[in-house]
Amino acid sequence: MKNIKQDKELLIEQLKKTPIIQIACEKLGVSRPTFYRWKTQDDEFAKKIDEAILEGNLLVNDLAETNLVNAVKDKNMTAIMYWLKHHHKTYTTKIELNGKIKTEYNQLTPEQLEAITRALNLASLIEPDKNN
Repeated sequence: MKNIKQDKELLIEQLKKTPIIQIACEKLGVSRPTFYRWKTQDDEFAKKIDEAILEGNLLVNDLAETNLVNAVKDKNMTAIMYWLKHHHKTYTTKIELNGKIKTEYNQLTPEQLEAITRALNLASLIEPDKNN
């Protein structure tokens, strides 16, 4: 009989190394439906899974960046361009916009001004005009 607690711990450890659920499940002989059932039924397991996947993603990011730096060292032009584009402000993608903004200022008609003043008075946002 399989030990569920042990399988869960092994899944967590596997996801820290390879943060892909399908691969982790296949390596341990656990079906994806079982994995997701455990995750929905066990909040602590779900939390540990999320943390393990994050840790695994950070590991893969480190590996990818190491390989990118090695490719730059090997004078791989694509790697060099990628690195500069993402790490050097001179080489970042820029968008230049040209144009004019036209603003128009239209005076309110006396009727519009009166309607706004009445609305503000009714909303108690301004003091009533004592002259009217």
